[in-house]
Amino acid sequence: MNIKFLLVTVAIATMTISCKSNEQTTQSRSQQGQGQRNQRPSIEELFAEMDSNKDNLLSKSEVKGPLAETFSEIDTDDDGFISKTELENAPKPERQGQGGGQRR
Repeated sequence: MNIKFLLVTVAIATMTISCKSNEQTTQSRSQQGQGQRNQRPSIEELFAEMDSNKDNLLSKSEVKGPLAETFSEIDTDDDGFISKTELENAPKPERQGQGGGQRR
């Protein structure tokens, strides 16, 4: 057997194993991230992320996602902003994929 051929074969095998290991690590991290994403962020986290002008109020242009879709319901004083108090008192959205259905 040619030594060059043997070295190339070992190198390819090593790279394949390394790639598989990295793929499994990436999948594991992705699954962990999905578990974390299923948790609702705190009000402080929402404001830290969305309150771009740091005035402790969320305007319609600052919010995104489900909060934007229910903005007018949460803005109970109709001033065009969501305060931390309004967000604390807002009805909690139902989780998708839970509740309602009967098990078979």
